[in-house]
Amino acid sequence: MPDIRAGAVRPILKWAGGKRQLLPELRPFYPRRFNRYFEPFLGSGAVFLDLYNSGLLNEDDRGVRLSDINRDIIGCYLAVRDSVDEVIAALRTLETGYRAGGAAHFYEVRDGAFNPARRQITGSGDLSAAYTPSLAAMLIFLNRTGYNGLFRVNARGEFNVPAGRYANPTICDEGNLRAWSAALGRPGVSLDVGAFDAALADAGQDDFVYLDPPYAPLSGTARFTSYTAGGFDTGQQEQLQRTVIALAARGASVLLSNSVAPQIRLLYAGRGAARRAGLRATTVAARRAINSRAVGRGPVREYLITNVPRCKLA
Repeated sequence: MPDIRAGAVRPILKWAGGKRQLLPELRPFYPRRFNRYFEPFLGSGAVFLDLYNSGLLNEDDRGVRLSDINRDIIGCYLAVRDSVDEVIAALRTLETGYRAGGAAHFYEVRDGAFNPARRQITGSGDLSAAYTPSLAAMLIFLNRTGYNGLFRVNARGEFNVPAGRYANPTICDEGNLRAWSAALGRPGVSLDVGAFDAALADAGQDDFVYLDPPYAPLSGTARFTSYTAGGFDTGQQEQLQRTVIALAARGASVLLSNSVAPQIRLLYAGRGAARRAGLRATTVAARRAINSRAVGRGPVREYLITNVPRCKLA
């Protein structure tokens, strides 16, 4: 695969479990040829962008299906795709306020503007379709200046992440926002809200599917499943395994990342249904980014589960 150019498009949102640091481990498992590309846990979109930056999605007739169950993510990306000038203008204003007011401005935006505006459209049916450029800009602003780039809502559906401690955070990267808009606006690229099983219902022969679900917890106190109101529990991990096996049986190239939790080891690393479907689990080094203490953000092991043979990069 060609080297990624210096001006590559980068994620506009920081996201828990984002895959930018893991890309060198993922790239050897990208199939050299594939039909459509599916990414049903989009998050920050790091793998989509890696494929895009590398030219692997450049064919005009290649279908690219991007989706997530988090309506705020998709709403934000739709606004950037369709109204990038308005998003940039609103984000510039937010950046100016932050440079002058710091954390106080963060809380003014979070509690006085973002949460009330989001509350108004939450009951409108399709939250993602109702996302305005102003709301998208506020989400990007809060994500770039909030604690660890987390997205978290309380029981009332209010965004409640506190301000982060950043000396000079990047807030409005106009060039990168325009590049993101162009990438999402390419022919054949779709953005949808939906559960992973519905998003993958018609994926099959020669398609490439990358899955980055909320990771199974390594311990009872290590849970991070709250990126949606319902979380991602044991039953959903089991449903995901069945979906992955079905995809492999239909001839899709599948690449899945997850933790090395005992549940995942049982689902994928033994001699059961996953192995019979041609899936293999490989452990790789990663870096934990979401932890309340810096000492807890060191290297960890993760699983890559795939039916794609490892390739040497060109």
